[in-house]
Amino acid sequence: MNKDQDAPSLLAWSLLIILALIWGTSFILIKKGLLFYSAVELGAFRIFSASIVMLPIAIKQIRGLVPRQIRWLIFAGFTGSFLPAFLFAIAQTNLDSSVSGALNALTPIFALLLGALLFHQAILKKSLLGISIGFVGTLILIFTGSGGEIGDLNLHVFYVIAATFCYGLNVNIIKYKLPKIKPFAIASISISFMMPISATVLFGFTPFYQHVQEGNDALIALGYIALLGVVGTGFALILFNKLVQLTNPIFTSTVTYVIPIVALFWGIIDGEKLLIGQIIGMLAIIMGVFIANRKTKVNISNAQVAVNSSSSKNV
Repeated sequence: MNKDQDAPSLLAWSLLIILALIWGTSFILIKKGLLFYSAVELGAFRIFSASIVMLPIAIKQIRGLVPRQIRWLIFAGFTGSFLPAFLFAIAQTNLDSSVSGALNALTPIFALLLGALLFHQAILKKSLLGISIGFVGTLILIFTGSGGEIGDLNLHVFYVIAATFCYGLNVNIIKYKLPKIKPFAIASISISFMMPISATVLFGFTPFYQHVQEGNDALIALGYIALLGVVGTGFALILFNKLVQLTNPIFTSTVTYVIPIVALFWGIIDGEKLLIGQIIGMLAIIMGVFIANRKTKVNISNAQVAVNSSSSKNV
């Protein structure tokens, strides 16, 4: 590591803040998009718009790849972009955007666990404390109803958990199956491969055309969804790659802790009310991720691109 990476520059801090704002805002954008479009329409258009932006880059990057690498890139597209886009949208049909943003912080924990289970990645014993705290926070949110009452099981939480599971799996696929491909190429190619299926779902199996014609409010909602794909995936990916070049994985991973704060801010602005059970659960998840990351030395410089570019990433 060079001297510049030891002390992040003003540019690096600026990029980190911008990325946290973009990815933390994605959850309120999902909420606004769902006012006029179904979860399936939202997920499909989000991926379709992102793939359009990334396609020109992918065409240049795909040269020289072998069939085995392409197969893993397609799988990375499903786990890192396609499936989470739909899972987050379905979850937020009955889940506050701020809670969804907090649950998104489980991604590093799943990356750690799946790395150990599937790829024999070592886990330090002390990191298990952070994992345990994170899952306790998740359980609190699961058993906190949409109205904030402890004891009402909120099944929609499981959709976000499934999405973060996909992200965690995607991290390990990229780290262990695509180690020689640059992060920028991985993200652009994997997302571009999702264009045909997202277009098929959007234009062939949903009433998307009818909803678009419902007036200005529907067009505004469509703009929110486009921002998820174009800005939250395309533009943010460029910024993230620049941040990786300027600093190191430890510094870039701090965006994980800022995203829930931004999501919480937008939720409060939009009138969402958080009761004590939800607040405790969210804080426990963030604390658990912080402890797990502090105690585990994992090289995720390439893999983080897939996680963050889908939050949207990231969602």
